[in-house]
Amino acid sequence: MTRGSILRLAALAAAAAVLAAACSGGSSAAPTAAPDDPKASPAEAPAGGPAGCPTSAPPPLAADATATVTLATEKGDIVVEVMGSLAPNATGNFVALAECGYYDGVVFHRLVPGFVIQGGDGEFGRTPDVDPNAVGTGGPGYTITDDPVTTPYGRGTVAMARTPAPDSAGSQFFIVLDDQARAPLESYNTYAIMGSVTSGMDVVDAIAAMPNSGEPANQALEPVAITKATVARP
Repeated sequence: MTRGSILRLAALAAAAAVLAAACSGGSSAAPTAAPDDPKASPAEAPAGGPAGCPTSAPPPLAADATATVTLATEKGDIVVEVMGSLAPNATGNFVALAECGYYDGVVFHRLVPGFVIQGGDGEFGRTPDVDPNAVGTGGPGYTITDDPVTTPYGRGTVAMARTPAPDSAGSQFFIVLDDQARAPLESYNTYAIMGSVTSGMDVVDAIAAMPNSGEPANQALEPVAITKATVARP
């Protein structure tokens, strides 16, 4: 392995460490707010979403069920196929939040070139009121039970973000940009894989190329929002 490859893997491992320390409901790439208490009741925790969205963990997606989630952005559409067999709790949650409009107007707040783009903080990352000091620390007001990781990470993988605490995923998710992210992500192996991008990786790449604050936070400086999330079922 060349020195450049070693340095590249070291950088990705560091990014994965930040992801582990900071993703999802109660986290950020460089935390500037206290994490939400994962044991807080839905009534006590901030929901941060539209009326009609879940206030507690939605039912799991059946193992034989699939859904297509389309994330429309100003850069184009990102089409994601989710499979209940991969992570029933995570996919049931992701689909329910997409269907109720939770992700509408929510930005991709973290951009790590060659690694991931991350979004889904409907509490602090919803336009036009994005809170740059807290985005990445919010969630839907509840957390979900962890799913095991049963398939490899790779370019186009869509997975739930979470803190190091068990059962801490909420609404935030990420999309993997490069196959080289596999090793650092698998070193944690805690981010439930929900499915993959079937169309629109050029859009994901365009979002990843937008300006960011640099390491370690990699906060989007001109964040791109999901204008509309829609769900189609077979």
